[in-house]
Amino acid sequence: MGKQLLKVVLIGDGGVGKTSLRNQFIHKRFTNAYKATIGADFITKEIELEDGRRVSLQIWDTAGQERFQSLGIAFYRGADACILCYDVTNYLTFEHLTKWRREFLNQAGIGDSNPDFPFVLLGNKIDIDERVVSRRQARGFAQEHSTVTGSKVEMPCFEASAKDGIHVEDAFIYIAKSVRIPQMELDMVGGSTPGSSNRLDWDAESEARKKSRGCC
Repeated sequence: MGKQLLKVVLIGDGGVGKTSLRNQFIHKRFTNAYKATIGADFITKEIELEDGRRVSLQIWDTAGQERFQSLGIAFYRGADACILCYDVTNYLTFEHLTKWRREFLNQAGIGDSNPDFPFVLLGNKIDIDERVVSRRQARGFAQEHSTVTGSKVEMPCFEASAKDGIHVEDAFIYIAKSVRIPQMELDMVGGSTPGSSNRLDWDAESEARKKSRGCC
């Protein structure tokens, strides 16, 4: 069975924990020392799914500082999925997600041409008791932005702790399982997944299972 390569971009305000989330997923480690990302970089991790498929996730960590946002066009192009990251203890980081999402679509050259482009919502720092963004608000954001674009699927939302390693893998595994590479791209790289499309195939799971995996 052929291997798929998916480009996944993490975006959101500086300090929400994008680098820490990626490091926890890739290396299973966390550090309290904060160092702002300059520009962007990526690390690739290959995972094997339950159905035997091997998927390589090329995970791009991008700078959250405003002075680097003009570089987005160079890093967002060719993305197969985007994770919108926020800090559950900082409401402004959640409020800014609408702007981040809009700028990603514009700079990635997607715009309104693909209402089903795969976005995933990920709230970090649930290990801290000072939560100011509720799960209901996160679900509301997901529903609102799915309805506005006319998407056939609702944006999935997750909560995690990069520090404690809680539910960090969930959003990445979801993308690996659900995102399909367009057939044209598969033909170019020798893939063999007929009839696939670049969108999330929503899996109607029970509410109990969603909670167990950290979904909000």
